[in-house]
Amino acid sequence: MSSNGKAKNAGREVISLDAQVKQKRDALPEPTTYELFGVEFTLPPMKALPWELQEQVGDLNDTIGVLQEILGKDKVRELYGVGIQLGDLEVIALDWQKRSGLEAGESQASAGS
Repeated sequence: MSSNGKAKNAGREVISLDAQVKQKRDALPEPTTYELFGVEFTLPPMKALPWELQEQVGDLNDTIGVLQEILGKDKVRELYGVGIQLGDLEVIALDWQKRSGLEAGESQASAGS
């Protein structure tokens, strides 16, 4: 591959995005650890969510589904146990979105597009 990230492959040009992706990933904020009613949980930046999460949850705008998948059943049960409410999820989602570097209302799926 040449120094500009281009390679010739059977007569066609192939552009490597590796360096750009690495730079963008390196610029992501660190995961955030939250505490709510004595329960600690850590959320990665939204742009760092694995692509297959879309398939597992069905819709990345489904905050409850995304949180359940990321936190796991045990942590979700722990949050249920302290009486978490739907309004609390909105607080979590908005702060998580802000700390992930997304604008209010910006979809995780469309982030950066």
